[in-house]
Amino acid sequence: LQGLVIVCPYQHLVAQWEDECKNFNIEAVMCFQNRRRWEPRLDNLLYNVQAGAQPFIACIATNTTFVSDGFQQKLRNFPTNTLLIADEVHNMGAIKARTKLPANVPLRIGLSATPERWFDDVGTQAIFDYFGDVCVELGLKEALDIGALCQYRYYPILVELTEDEQDKYLELSSKISRLMAQADSIEDEDSPLTALLIKRARLVATAENKLIELRRLMNDKRDIAQALFYCGDGVVDSAVTDEETRQVRAVTQLLGSDMGIRVATYTAETTVQDRKELLQGLETRRLQGLVAIKCLDEGVDIPSIDTAVILASSTNPRQFIQRRGRILRNYLGKPDASIYDMIVVPPESAYTMPSERSLMEKELRRFTEFADLAKNHFEARHVVWELQKKLGLTDI
Repeated sequence: LQGLVIVCPYQHLVAQWEDECKNFNIEAVMCFQNRRRWEPRLDNLLYNVQAGAQPFIACIATNTTFVSDGFQQKLRNFPTNTLLIADEVHNMGAIKARTKLPANVPLRIGLSATPERWFDDVGTQAIFDYFGDVCVELGLKEALDIGALCQYRYYPILVELTEDEQDKYLELSSKISRLMAQADSIEDEDSPLTALLIKRARLVATAENKLIELRRLMNDKRDIAQALFYCGDGVVDSAVTDEETRQVRAVTQLLGSDMGIRVATYTAETTVQDRKELLQGLETRRLQGLVAIKCLDEGVDIPSIDTAVILASSTNPRQFIQRRGRILRNYLGKPDASIYDMIVVPPESAYTMPSERSLMEKELRRFTEFADLAKNHFEARHVVWELQKKLGLTDI
């Protein structure tokens, strides 16, 4: 092996992979942000390998850098026996990424808890065509049985929409149902269907009553430690600030200013250095929790984290699987984990829409599987059963 290229979606994962490489005495070039910072060093190493002056070259790039014309040009000069490792490989099925997968790299490994892309058969097939079939697969039950993941307690929390939110939800769902019947994929970010799905997802993610439920939940958990709070990306009419604000800020205000819990936000705007400091703060318990949108979905490695409060989840099962993966890692002195999952109950009049019913069935299968494998499965299953009765889906 003469070359190693590691690709991952986020900058904090680049830093984690750099640490892993150092454990094997591999000094990798960090390729992200301004190309003037990494391009000269990469060029120099490529020249040395081609000239026989050194035996090996390694680099770690973000997905954004990987698909850039500049990096793609460098890839053509890598040695023939180069290994490509794609972390969170499901991202490689996106339209731009899959067209940039290098044919001249023969050794390929894709890593993901969820390699199939949601509602994107073309992108999923592109991943398997390039990386090959799944060679190692471990389901949640198998991972729990062999002790690869820690045991957990699951607490579903049913959240009702307000009347105004119900009206908006029904209006959006009606439009989505009409367009969904004609769609083959929702990959196109500019399509009317995608726009409506995002709008409804944000409505559900930022449902007003979630803040009420969060306050109720955290009233007797103010000494919580090492927790992640997953929010939606949208706007709420917040009772905390009496003004419209992004939910992540509303949650941070509620937990921090109102309840005295030491939390910080962790978003796309957080710099790489600040992210590292925040994760260290959580690991050392200087912070009790981090409030995030989706930056903590993939790859963050703090196995001691034992609590997650999920205020918002997309309908894509990948997100839930990735999030539970942050919490269920084994750690010395961590007997189990706790996951609090806020589940919005759709308006009853939406149940008759075919696309809506199909979506609910898929969601319920996720809830029931996770409830059935929990240490408190009777308690968790009872809450999910109440939701099944509301939806008329007791046969799942």
